[in-house]
Amino acid sequence: MSAELYRELAWLPKPPSDFSIRCKELANGSGDALGKKIRALATYALDETQLSRLGRTIRSLQLGGASLAPLVPFRLGLIGNGTLDLMVPVLVATAARHGFALECVTGAYDQYLQDALQPDSLLNKARPDAVLVALDHRGLSLQPCPGNEQLAAEAVDAAIGLLDSIRTGISRNSGALCILQTLAAPPESLFGSFDRSLVGTARNLVDRFNQKISAAVLQSTDMMLDVAGIAETVGLADWHSPAQWNLAKLPFADALVPLYAEHVVRIIGALRGKSRRVLVLDLDNTVWGGVIGDDGMEGIQIAQGDATGEAHLAVQQLALAVRARGIVLAVSSKNTDSVARRPFREHPDMLLKEEHIAVFQANWNDKATNIRAIAKELALGLDSFVFLDDNPVERGLIRQELPEVAVPELDADPASYARTLAAAGYFEAINFSEEDRARAEMYQANARRLSLQGQATDLKSYLRSLDMRIVFGPFDRTTRARVTQLINKSNQFNLTTRRYTESQVEQLEGDDAVMTLHARLIDKFGDNGIICVVICRATSRETWTIDSWLMSCRVLGRCVEQAVLAEIVLQARAAGVTTLEGVYLPTDRNEMVRDHYGKLGFVRLDDGADGSSRWALRTDVELETLPMTVQREEKQFEPA
Repeated sequence: MSAELYRELAWLPKPPSDFSIRCKELANGSGDALGKKIRALATYALDETQLSRLGRTIRSLQLGGASLAPLVPFRLGLIGNGTLDLMVPVLVATAARHGFALECVTGAYDQYLQDALQPDSLLNKARPDAVLVALDHRGLSLQPCPGNEQLAAEAVDAAIGLLDSIRTGISRNSGALCILQTLAAPPESLFGSFDRSLVGTARNLVDRFNQKISAAVLQSTDMMLDVAGIAETVGLADWHSPAQWNLAKLPFADALVPLYAEHVVRIIGALRGKSRRVLVLDLDNTVWGGVIGDDGMEGIQIAQGDATGEAHLAVQQLALAVRARGIVLAVSSKNTDSVARRPFREHPDMLLKEEHIAVFQANWNDKATNIRAIAKELALGLDSFVFLDDNPVERGLIRQELPEVAVPELDADPASYARTLAAAGYFEAINFSEEDRARAEMYQANARRLSLQGQATDLKSYLRSLDMRIVFGPFDRTTRARVTQLINKSNQFNLTTRRYTESQVEQLEGDDAVMTLHARLIDKFGDNGIICVVICRATSRETWTIDSWLMSCRVLGRCVEQAVLAEIVLQARAAGVTTLEGVYLPTDRNEMVRDHYGKLGFVRLDDGADGSSRWALRTDVELETLPMTVQREEKQFEPA
């Protein structure tokens, strides 16, 4: 993925169209929910202009004495050799995204040494919690001296000495910790590729300085902001803007201020213990390609040599890497538990194993309920969680139901999943210990001691917000191939698992004693395509038997089952049918729909020795109001 991922903070959802209106409402607002509203608006991928506006609004509210709880107060000092005032509102708004009510105290332009050493400077009198020492290569006088080792060593030592003086002064005069920066090398070179090797070039001096400052931070209580790493990620030529430096002494391009601010506040978050501790993984089309319940072990994609498979393996590799540094792994998947666990136990290409997962939630509950249950079992707050899921509906659900949980936005290409998760910086650290390394194992052991308890959640308002539209139609030439594919691929939500060829499906279309139905679900995230197939046979003038009812599992929990039943009932009534009969035929994969008809109000007629069951429903049943609109294609069932 290109550097746009970083420049645009693309792991965050896109800003709402009414951002300006909501920002204005904040400026005029008050009350206990103000801090929550601010944070909610800050959690979008806002650009520099939007962040500046939100930051100014927050600052105005602070000066007016408004309570911003539950945002946590934090005072940050800023000193450096560039113009820092312009980035203050961006820092304030970015801090709100991470749960802070930030107050910034800026030193005088290019007076960083005086600000640090004078006990009565504005900076020191403000008693900040931390001071960002924003110096770049121009402020540290690292003058190139190609080929001269003595001058090069003296220049680097002088720069380190200057920073030591600043750190000592701030610590003595205000008691604040320092956030020190590595240096972004200038992109211009004198010797081409030889610049890095030749003593005394700009690149060589910057590299040597960065190595020394990194080692010094490890031996201190101060923190490091790796500006060199940020700049190299987005590109040094884009990071440095000669025009903006010459005009306004901006230390880097203004378009990258949001990214810079994000990294600064991540460090503040880590300092205050707000780094995330748990990564919750979806499985189908996230950890592996495909749907295990439908595709089976042989059909999921996680093999080397396959582009899609390697993309999902990269997610597994990253999950294992963060676990090795102490992040707890959990699973939340809409799946039958035994089916979901099979790849972990048996698939030869799986990197993740069951023993890596602290809590394994594979069931048919909504994922908000499951994440609450995981949090309870781990005895951790929801603000410790990150949830990775390819499905935008599931991501939207968690953002609405559990706003404390971090949910990275993902695009359609699984090759970007691992990079996006890493770029989001949820697991920022300012140190690392053996205890950190062992944390995942400790939480995993603790989880085994606790019983799992789910918590119900009300989804009605969320479902209404999806603007769902379900479109019903009969089988026809245009839908035949997809209908046949679903009939032969769906295993989990499939009441009878009867298979039909495309030719047989075509025959059903012309059979007057058969009602065929497909359903397409559309919501604000897009068209989910055909997600349901139903075949009803007229077994008498007054009775239809549901020969087949199958659905895609990705739309479960969205009232689609109830909408499909309502459509079957309406068409049955129109045909003079008074009774619907449904049959459940058990397989090793469709346990989840064993009680499907019972949940929809059918009455059990009898049970078979093989675990099958037969059910009936009167068509004069009262139909419930559903959180979606219904649209029908032209052809309807006509009785013979």
